[in-house]
Amino acid sequence: MKATQTLAIMAASLTLSTAAMAQEQATTASSTGSRRPIPLSDQMFRKSIWRAIDLREKQNKPMFSEGKEISRVILDAVKRGEIQAYRNDSLTSTFTPAEVSSNMSYADKTNELSADEKAAGFSESDLGGGAAADDGWGAPAKKKSTAATTRRPKLGANGKPLKDKRGRVIYETVPAVAAAPVVKVSPVNEYRAKDLYQLELKEDMIFDKKRSRMYHDIKTIGILVPSTLPSNVSGIEKTVGYFKYNDLVKVFRANPQNAIWFNSQNDAQHKNLADAFELWLFNSYITKVSNAGDARLDDIYGGQQQGILAAQQTAADLVEYEYNLWSF
Repeated sequence: MKATQTLAIMAASLTLSTAAMAQEQATTASSTGSRRPIPLSDQMFRKSIWRAIDLREKQNKPMFSEGKEISRVILDAVKRGEIQAYRNDSLTSTFTPAEVSSNMSYADKTNELSADEKAAGFSESDLGGGAAADDGWGAPAKKKSTAATTRRPKLGANGKPLKDKRGRVIYETVPAVAAAPVVKVSPVNEYRAKDLYQLELKEDMIFDKKRSRMYHDIKTIGILVPSTLPSNVSGIEKTVGYFKYNDLVKVFRANPQNAIWFNSQNDAQHKNLADAFELWLFNSYITKVSNAGDARLDDIYGGQQQGILAAQQTAADLVEYEYNLWSF
């Protein structure tokens, strides 16, 4: 009897622990964006790493083929409502589709005078070939200035127009009402997919002690407006949106005709973008490794050049760490 009760208690405990583990994994996958979450109990080593991906590089060109750019595939899915955009890689707050569209738009400044043109004496009236603009052949003929006055019937105390002895309406000259100033609104344009060539990837580098191997567990991928674009007058990178990697895989699988890694050697063997990330068919460089100050490498080492050197050293250190796990 006691043996039967003991077996029943053990079975119930195993059922509860299995259910708890399943719930923990599902929650982890949905909250972090991981495609294949690794249980914490199996993680012997973990390091969060941020990588920059420049899609203009030769190795990354297959993800950026004409008309099938990865940025186009993702943003089209946002417009269709198939994927949620987030403000940052912590995935705590979201963007609406309208906000994403605003993030990837810029005001056209082509109809404004530059500082040099203003210093040379040009004014806003010279834009667009106005009547007062000089066409380069001398000053244009001056037009007669129109006085800022107007004539209207003179009203009596009863509010009716006054008339003279001959029955004609008496007019008076009064100052004209100033017209409301015309506000120039710069046209808003969206960046082309080719302009959005900067991606930021966040991953957890995890050594799974149960499988005895290192995994690159991708969490999020963000699209940034490059700071080098002429239309980006701020001169700094701007966020278009961050996306859960788990959601991106679903979008890539659901759009196999557009979400392709272009195989320039064989048109019959294009790969899906989800497979390209799984096989690590892209080049990137490390910009940040998890640290107490949440600082980037170029901030820690005092400059962009030093940050690039630190990124190469960090990548080598991580490879050496994995090698040492097998040596000792």
